[in-house]
Amino acid sequence: MTDLFSKLSLYLSYPFVQYALIVGTLIALCSSLLGVTLVLKRYSFIGDGLSHVAFGAMAIATVMKLNNDMPLTLLITVLCAILLLRTGQNAKIKGDAAIAMISVGSLAIGYLLMSLFPGSSNISGDVCTTLFGSTSILTLSPEEVWLSVGLSIAVVLFFILFYNKIFAVTFDESFTRATGQRAGLYNLIIAVIIAVIIVLAMNLVGSLLISALVIFPALSAMRVFKTFKSVTVCAAIVSVFCALLGMLASILLATPVGSTIVVTDIIVFIIFTVIGKIKGGARS
Repeated sequence: MTDLFSKLSLYLSYPFVQYALIVGTLIALCSSLLGVTLVLKRYSFIGDGLSHVAFGAMAIATVMKLNNDMPLTLLITVLCAILLLRTGQNAKIKGDAAIAMISVGSLAIGYLLMSLFPGSSNISGDVCTTLFGSTSILTLSPEEVWLSVGLSIAVVLFFILFYNKIFAVTFDESFTRATGQRAGLYNLIIAVIIAVIIVLAMNLVGSLLISALVIFPALSAMRVFKTFKSVTVCAAIVSVFCALLGMLASILLATPVGSTIVVTDIIVFIIFTVIGKIKGGARS
């Protein structure tokens, strides 16, 4: 046990590990805040669809040999979030069909581009790294850290300032429209913020595991708590705890960062489910 703490203390002294923990914690916090809204509005698969869009955008940035692929990936993902919201409102193309179209199309285009214009000799490794995450969270530059911190602060401020609007749109969008409030605008802003979170989380868990980062903390909190505020606060705490524990475990055990975080989320979800059943049984 002493050796374990000594090893952990040594790793924590490195700046790149500190950067990873800071960015990972902020990403987990942002993901959990809007994750509750996504689950309650039954928009869970939007995160999955946009994560595939981010994969395609990152492939385009790789082909263009950009030193920093985040700005282009962010731009394309945000535009697709807006397109997805608009298309989902089309009576001829239902929301789930629009998500499937954009999701599958982006994956296909991304893999095709990476195959035609390989950035290295190990295409399979590059694809696997992008889809499932890697140690890229441990190789963040100071500029990427500051960009992630700035975007994360913007997401948190948006949620705090527009909490009442988000609450109204989440539970009764029709009533919100009837009272003259711009529900469509708030839905659009939420979609854009989700796109930002997706891009931020790419380095942490990979495009295929982002949905788990967004959804699991919210579902865990809902097993025990019932009000929107309590669920949101609990989801934020759970998400940050799982992210920190998962990152530290992956560093010590040399396991994939993204997969370790998601497995931690799954374990916590199971624990909260058991607590919820016990709590429910005690009430009855």
